[in-house]
Order: sequence, then C-alpha cells, then structure tokens
Amino acid sequence: MSTLLEKPIKVNRIVTTSIEHARAIEDPARAKIVEILYHQALSADQISNALKKVGYKKALTTVRHHLEILKSSGLIEIVRIEESRGAITKYYSTSTKLLDFQAPEDFDSKYSKIIDNTSTKIEKILKGLAPKTSKSKGKKSEEYSQYLVMEIMNRAMTNVLENSGKK
Repeated sequence: MSTLLEKPIKVNRIVTTSIEHARAIEDPARAKIVEILYHQALSADQISNALKKVGYKKALTTVRHHLEILKSSGLIEIVRIEESRGAITKYYSTSTKLLDFQAPEDFDSKYSKIIDNTSTKIEKILKGLAPKTSKSKGKKSEEYSQYLVMEIMNRAMTNVLENSGKK
C-alpha cells in the first residue's frame, strides 16, 4: 500500500463547549435563537416572529420545543413571567454570545503578524497560569487545568468584547 497524501495538522483553534451545548445548538434554528436572545428577553411568540424575519419559518410549537432543549442544556433561561388576563407568558434570555462568522479568504495573510505577536504575549501569561491551576497530578487534572485556563481566557475575552463599545 502506498501513501497518497499525508500532511501534519497543527492545532490552531480550541472550541470549549459541553456535549449538551453542542447538541443544543446543532440545529441552526436553535443557534439563531441563542443569537436572538443575547441581551434581549423575548417570549416564544416574539422569538417565532424574529426567526421568521431571518428566514426560519417555524411553528410556535416547534419554537417552544427548541426553547425547551436550549433551556435544559443551560444555554437559555426564563428571565420573566407575566400574567395577563389569565394567560402566562414566559420571557427567555441568555448570557451566552455565539460568535458566528465566515472569515474572509485573505484573513491569514492579512492578520497573521498581529495574531502571532499577540499570541506570543498571551502564551507567556498562560504559561504563568498553568502551574497555579494544576495542583494534583494525572490526566484528568491536566485536562481540568487546560479547561480552567480556557475559561479564564473566555471570560477575559468576553469582558473585552462586551465593554469595547461602551465608553
């Protein structure tokens, strides 16, 4: 047998999520619901209308089903319940921001220098954090330490992105 193709793969991206979260947003309509609910509490009916505006024509019962899946995964939650003329209306929101984008073809050539320079600086900070986050030995401890460092980065990045427009 002869090898026709072989190339090394360098890890250059880490996605932190749980299997529950990944399953919850595997449906594009559910991912769109999380995007819609970011910083905006809406009822199921309002979510259904918002989905229609972006091309997802879903019945209200289907939207409610999607909401239940997202709620049970912890990606969204009920933030308000109102009673009006005997009817109960639940409002949903999320604290999760999905960054969904298509990078332009020239992304690597255009931004590689700033990515490399900034990555080197951040790597130094993270190497200093790694010993502080891993107290015990073993594979599970190493994985937890990696997760903890990613969570620190995630929260710092979230703070920067959220506060970049406020001044």
